[in-house]
Amino acid sequence: MQELNYDKNSKVLNHKDEVISFKCELQENLQKAMKEFVEDHPNWDQYRILQAAIAGFLMQKGFQNRDLTRLYIGNMFSMNFKD
Repeated sequence: MQELNYDKNSKVLNHKDEVISFKCELQENLQKAMKEFVEDHPNWDQYRILQAAIAGFLMQKGFQNRDLTRLYIGNMFSMNFKD
């Protein structure tokens, strides 16, 4: 797996999504774990992992939003929801 790249990934986005790019540093252990996971699960990529992780974290902390729920479920189960 290549180094993490937070540019737009058209595979993950639909026409109505807005993209905000950001850079973050990951600990080496976390990056290695992501790399191994993606190698073992080719239907996942770094973008899908991060989106699912952030959405899941926010949901666990009590943030309730229909679009967030759709994003989380869509990433976890490879589903595309249309409005």
